[in-house]
Amino acid sequence: MDNHHGNGARRPRDYTGAVYGSLLAASVVAGAGTLGRFPRLELVLLLLGTSVVFWAAHVHARLFGARTVFRSASLADIRRAGVEEWPIVTAAIPPAAVVAVGPLLGLEPQATVWLALVVAIAGQVGWAAAAAVGVGASPRAVLGTSAVNLVLGLIIVALKAAFHH
Repeated sequence: MDNHHGNGARRPRDYTGAVYGSLLAASVVAGAGTLGRFPRLELVLLLLGTSVVFWAAHVHARLFGARTVFRSASLADIRRAGVEEWPIVTAAIPPAAVVAVGPLLGLEPQATVWLALVVAIAGQVGWAAAAAVGVGASPRAVLGTSAVNLVLGLIIVALKAAFHH
């Protein structure tokens, strides 16, 4: 993605999609993990498919949701929005990979779910910290946004634990 304005100045990278995508992946893993045994391929496809659907929804919202007067989006507008929102999808790849390789690591299905959930939350916290660092936030602000995102992830963990059969 081009992070330059027309005047040559760099604009900070937007990690919002990666943070959001990681939270989405954690939610999908937690929800699927409460159902007991599951086909691994199904969870991998659910993670990636859900992220693609949310990506498409975000692209649509970026193109049309904020416009006060409807005008057709150019192919360049669509491409730019797609690229800018793509981190929603890429954030689902690490937890999906954990689910896919769980058997190679000798993990039982529920252990795989927990590891994928930890990976998704770590991604969420990491992307939030990267975003804060990228805009020049103070160490205290980086720690603060990391803590908020960790708490959000832990809420998902608590919900999964509460509804685990």
